[in-house]
Amino acid sequence: MFKLLKRLSKKDLILIFISFLFIFFQVWVDLKLPDYMSEITILIQTEGSSMTDILVQGGYMLLCALGSLVSAFIVGYFASFVAANFSRNIRKNIFKKVEDFSTSEIKKFSTSSLITRTTNDVTQVEMLISMGMQLIMRAPIMAIWAVSKILNKSFEWSLLTGSCVVILLLTIITLMIIVLPRFEKVQKLIDNVNGVTRENLTGIRVIRAFNAENYQSGRFENVNRELTKMQLFNQRCFAILNPIMNMVMHGLTLGIYFIGAFLINGAGMVGKMTLFSNMVVFTSYGMQVIMSFLMLAMIFMIIPRVQVSAKRINAVLDEELTIKDGKFNGKTKEVGTVEFKNVSFKYPDADEYLLKNISFKVKRGETIAFIGSTGSGKSTLINLVPRFYDVTEGQILIDGVNVKDYTLESLHNKIGYVPQRAVMFTGSVSSNVSYGDNGKEPITYEKIKEAIKVAQGTEFVEKMDKKYESHIARGGTNISGGQKQRLAIARAIARDPEIYIFDDSFSALDYKTDSVLRQELKKYTKDATSMIVAQRIGTVLNADKIVVLDKGKCVGIGTHKELLKKCEVYREIALSQLSKEELENA
Repeated sequence: MFKLLKRLSKKDLILIFISFLFIFFQVWVDLKLPDYMSEITILIQTEGSSMTDILVQGGYMLLCALGSLVSAFIVGYFASFVAANFSRNIRKNIFKKVEDFSTSEIKKFSTSSLITRTTNDVTQVEMLISMGMQLIMRAPIMAIWAVSKILNKSFEWSLLTGSCVVILLLTIITLMIIVLPRFEKVQKLIDNVNGVTRENLTGIRVIRAFNAENYQSGRFENVNRELTKMQLFNQRCFAILNPIMNMVMHGLTLGIYFIGAFLINGAGMVGKMTLFSNMVVFTSYGMQVIMSFLMLAMIFMIIPRVQVSAKRINAVLDEELTIKDGKFNGKTKEVGTVEFKNVSFKYPDADEYLLKNISFKVKRGETIAFIGSTGSGKSTLINLVPRFYDVTEGQILIDGVNVKDYTLESLHNKIGYVPQRAVMFTGSVSSNVSYGDNGKEPITYEKIKEAIKVAQGTEFVEKMDKKYESHIARGGTNISGGQKQRLAIARAIARDPEIYIFDDSFSALDYKTDSVLRQELKKYTKDATSMIVAQRIGTVLNADKIVVLDKGKCVGIGTHKELLKKCEVYREIALSQLSKEELENA
């Protein structure tokens, strides 16, 4: 937790110091109140005292109360400002860190957990800072100062107050020992609730289509019941604290008066007046001591959970990035060349290689396609180029430079990437097509229209209410799968990259649209390199090179006709989709 608090800015630290001064002043005026009360008590019992003297002391008490109120207001304002500012910065840091994560780091934490860490966990820390500035700093000062005031008043009363403090401390420590291990489980259970809810909302159409509402409700009920059960246990434990606090407070007051009655009864007339005055003051100071520990108890109730949240936040912020930024961002002699040199890859937690010893080279203006059975490693291979993962062995060169040497920004500026699953963002058609920064001139409206035309999306876009400014919902839920794919392709085209990567990006298109789109794309991208992953033979048969993958190994490289003759795996895939006559005429 302290490691996370080191991220407080200088401005926040200055405000905390100023708050400390105001808290010090607030404690001083609060502890002056019993002194003035004692003076009033003595004045009332002293002959010849005037009402003016009593009113003066009462006026001082009102000034102390006003000073305490103003100080509390200022500290509360500063505490809220510091807590909100700190949580904003932490959320921003987490967001930026996650943006730099590779796919393996995302999988390590899970999406639902990262959402919880960015929201719920940060809120827990924010609440601690807000309360802590008002209570954590105030409670020790109040307790120490109040104890120093009462130590020389009476040994009996001091002993009674000390006993009450020990009872409170033992209660708090016992609760912490019981509850602390369970708070980590609470945050994990919140992750589970978040994960099930997110999955339910994402797959709502499939759930309804398969009448799986009851099944999903059962899943949610299970994780929700576990979280509720854990929270109930924790809250019941903390519920014990409140009655114990009340018993201790009221018991202390009763004990002070009980002891005071005996002491006053055995004292002389002059001593009785002094003892009575001391008893009134001691009662106030004793309450201040107990209230200080009550404030600490409130903090201790949330500290265990905050410790867990801080640990989870630090785990994200301290995670070492596997994909590290290179330094090269200059111009290269070659343009649009991609070369794999003995590339092998396996996932960090895997024992076996997913890709083994892949080598090929493609030049500017050429199209290379990758085909193979499901699970052969096609998408994984293509995702190594933009460095979503790094190769385990071998090298990938773009324009003669190792991809690891490029800055990620300059590397991605060379690439127009169309993922297997088309991703749409909340906004308009034009904002989705012109999405991102390509390191060149801003994408113009005419360029957007041209890109959509090449991607065969003009017809459906022109029919939308506001055409190119029509609304696109999050995830593109208000358009079809084929329309999403065409807009995703248009997004890559609008960047005018050196290298196009199509990761099975034509699967949602009908054969006619697929054929026309590829013809137009071939004309438009004649000066760029195209890398295509596909399942359809019709999508790859006109490629300059076709790489056939089988169980992570390259079993054939060549043109369509060459592979039909010499590659058995390719021939089997081709015959499973087209007849011999169609293949011969292709």
